[in-house]
Parts: sequence; structure tokens; C-alpha cells
Amino acid sequence: MKPKHTSAAEGATKTPIRVVLLTLDNHVSAALDSAFVRLRPVIPGLQLSIHAAADWEARPDRLAACREDIAHGDIIIATMMFMEPHIAAVIDALEARRDDCDAMICCMSAGEVMRLTRMGRFSMDGEQGGALSLLKRLRGKSSTGGKPRNVGAQQLSVLRRLPRILRFIPGTAQDLRIYFLTLQYWLAGSEENLARMIQLVVRRYATGPRASLRQLPEPGAPIDYPEVGVYHPAIDTGISADLDALPKAGLTGERKSGAVGLLLMRSYALAGNSRHYDAVIQALEDRGLRVIPAFASGLDARPAVQRFFMEDGKPVVDAVVSLTG
Repeated sequence: MKPKHTSAAEGATKTPIRVVLLTLDNHVSAALDSAFVRLRPVIPGLQLSIHAAADWEARPDRLAACREDIAHGDIIIATMMFMEPHIAAVIDALEARRDDCDAMICCMSAGEVMRLTRMGRFSMDGEQGGALSLLKRLRGKSSTGGKPRNVGAQQLSVLRRLPRILRFIPGTAQDLRIYFLTLQYWLAGSEENLARMIQLVVRRYATGPRASLRQLPEPGAPIDYPEVGVYHPAIDTGISADLDALPKAGLTGERKSGAVGLLLMRSYALAGNSRHYDAVIQALEDRGLRVIPAFASGLDARPAVQRFFMEDGKPVVDAVVSLTG
């Protein structure tokens, strides 16, 4: 668990808004810390607590702190809660708080967690007709005619289209639109996108003594980043869809050593949690190797392999190292 953050903006209201975020690990913690700093002048009274389920077994005190924050959270966001020990550790706390908090947003998690979602008039604990049918479209299929396809790309395409469609549908569809936007911000979890995500849900769902926060300015739309691309610390923006964005050093003249393709996690690169990648890249380059650090959305790395490690059906690298876990 990261330390609680509390906004100290000049003229801030004394009424806090407590945002509690539960996720699998700490890979977005640094980006969320920076997002909080960015939001301090915008959301008076903001308190942000970040909890990583991967810490709980070894650190029972962190689990206890998470449960305490859930009990007092105003907006609770739970993502990537799919391992049974993690779910069992907090499911009762989430259930107890669900109906009393301003909103509970559960995504990319096991069904028993997802069903706790409650956002305005939209919830997942019962039949929602067309609303849940839209969610099911994101599941995709693993194959077509026996041939594998990039399900992740299909799902992301649907995810980007739906908020634009739902904008024009009144009622529950507006809460569903916020749900999909939350997913978009999270999946492209840079510091900027995470700050916009928090501002969006606070602006939409703050209630009671926090209702004045509904006057917050609307945040910008989710920033799009390449779904398949390359990463290098020498790239100004960190990532690029263009192989030519990689440093040219070591790519000209007679190559004394081989070429290595590195498979990375896009989410870590976007969140700025990439020092471990930087160290591997540097170590390989110091040995005279050409390094192609590439990523694809989700856990299916085949699009990155095909685009950056292959040419005309033949490999252009001598080895592939996966740093995706």
C-alpha cells in the first residue's frame, strides 16, 4: 500500500473525497502518485489510497489498512482482482461498503467482484438488458474458423467506440459510458490518463457533502497510445509505433553481435514503471547487441513479434527474451 495522499490545495474544502483503488500489483503506483500531485489544485479535499493485492499475503498490515480504507471510501475502484486469495481477503469488505459509498467501480476482475459495480443507476448485480449485452461484446472469441485472431485488438476497438455511441443515449447508458471511459483511462494508464480517470469519477459520482465536486471541469478524453509498438528510454515519449524511433546506435556498420527482441508489458511502460526494462536494455546494448524492445496490448504478444521480430516470414532477431512475467 502506498501512503495516503491528501490534497493541500489553497482554499480547499474541509470535506474530503476519499478515492480507494485496489489492483493486483504496484505497477501503476508511481503514475498514481504523480496523478495525485497533478490533481491537488483541481480537486480540493482529495484523498487517494492505493492498495496492491500482491502485498497482502506477506504484509497482513497492508491488508488491514486496505479493508479500513474500503470501509470509509467514497469512490472505490477495483481492478484485476481475479485470484481467489485476493478476492477472499476483501470481498466481504467490498460487499459491506457497496451500497453506502458514492460509487463502486469493478472491472477486469472475477465475476463475484464485477457484480459489485454500482455507478449511479447502473449496476451489475442483476439483469441490465442492453447494458450487459454491450459488456459481453468485449469478450470476443479466441478463434475464427480454427485460426487465432487478435482478440485484444478487437475488444479495444469496441471499447473506444462505445462511449461515443452511448453519449447520445439518456439514462443508465450515461453511467455505462463512464464505466467504459474508466476502462479506457486505466488500460492506457499513463499519469495523465489516471488523473483524468479520477477526475471523471469524482465529478460524476460525488454525493452528499461532496456534491459540490460535481462542478469540476470535465476532464479530457482518454489519450490514445499505440497498442503495438516499441519502447526505449531514449524515445522522448517513451513509446512509439515506429521501429525507426529506436536509437540508431549499433544499427549501422558490421554487426559484431546478434539482435535481441525484448517483449515488454505496455502497461508498465505507460505508467513509467520501466527502470527494470531500462536496465536490461542497457546491459544488452553494452554488449554490442541490437535491442528491439516491443510490446502489445494485453498478454498476447504475437502482434509485436510479427511486426518487429519478423520480416517476410523470417526472424530478424537471434533471440527473444520475454519480460512480461
